[in-house]
Amino acid sequence: MTQALLVLNTGSSSLKFRLFALAPGLPLLAGGKVEDIGLDARFKADDGQEAAQLQPVAAPDHQAALQVALEWLEQRQNGWTLVAAAHRIVHGGDRFAGPTRLDQEALDYLHGLCHLAPLHQAHNLAGVATLAARRPDLVQYGCFDTAFHARHQPLFQRYALPLWLHQKGVRRYGFHGLSFDWIAHCLKQDHPQLADARVVAAHLGNGASLCAINQGQSVDTTMGLTALSGLPMGTRCGDLDPGAVLYMQRELGMSLAETEHLLYQESGLKGLSGLTNDVKTLLRDHSDAARFALDYFALKVAQQVAAMAVSIGGLDALVFTGGIGENARPVRKAILARLAFLGPFPSLVIPANEERCMAMEIQESFYAGSA
Repeated sequence: MTQALLVLNTGSSSLKFRLFALAPGLPLLAGGKVEDIGLDARFKADDGQEAAQLQPVAAPDHQAALQVALEWLEQRQNGWTLVAAAHRIVHGGDRFAGPTRLDQEALDYLHGLCHLAPLHQAHNLAGVATLAARRPDLVQYGCFDTAFHARHQPLFQRYALPLWLHQKGVRRYGFHGLSFDWIAHCLKQDHPQLADARVVAAHLGNGASLCAINQGQSVDTTMGLTALSGLPMGTRCGDLDPGAVLYMQRELGMSLAETEHLLYQESGLKGLSGLTNDVKTLLRDHSDAARFALDYFALKVAQQVAAMAVSIGGLDALVFTGGIGENARPVRKAILARLAFLGPFPSLVIPANEERCMAMEIQESFYAGSA
């Protein structure tokens, strides 16, 4: 009977899952996703044998979506037994720099970080609770988006604030670490000439950030304390004068909840265009507002690529990943055009595979007994 690892990647409105055999090469046994959770939820299966098809499912919340995935897996159980599960967890705070077994103490700490990642953290942890209720005997691990950046030097961690605030956890953590870790792995495996080079990786999707990588290690990144900073994103504002937040509340009378909702869910490409956060739709729309939003996004990405290059002393390659980075060729072209002044450098597209990255982390820890 093959031992299997279930990897769960819970987003704000989706749940992706992969089942890997804990064997050399981590063979993929099954997988799929539930999307548009809470709306017109649909399930897309991919077990390597049948063509993936979208099927309407009842998934009013993430717990129900996970039940759909687990029931689908149980119906196809053949020759494998589930021995562990791994969850993508966005924020690991200053405590977790690698995969960690999720005991109650760890979960209590992670719940305390929900306010720093309000679009993701609670959903990530809900998956842990739902799986524990269904399989209380199952060992569960957390893999953290902040972990890849955990060893940044103080120059890249500190804000220009008093030391006591840094000691209270007000510092730059960075996110999308699992995606960037996968990029570093792929460069080593498939592009050895760039494995030890100065690379800026651009994870561009509804959430977006850059990472300055040197010799396979994260040196700097555009996100900070929360996943709200850095690049403009699908619905998040990115970098913003903190005085603007004070003005919204003090002069415009906006409440804390209203301000948070605006910055996380009504800004970015959606706010700039006044239309949508969907890049495919914006590319098809020839209005001035759609064009302005995409131009703004390309400009800010290019500006911050240059900033990341400063952190690593140059730019040997730019790697695109994520939904926009992989699929929106006109956006990539616009970013590269603004960076042409730097001279020629290679650009690559590497598909994101956070789930396999997590499986690799857990396989190593599972057999080492360290997680």
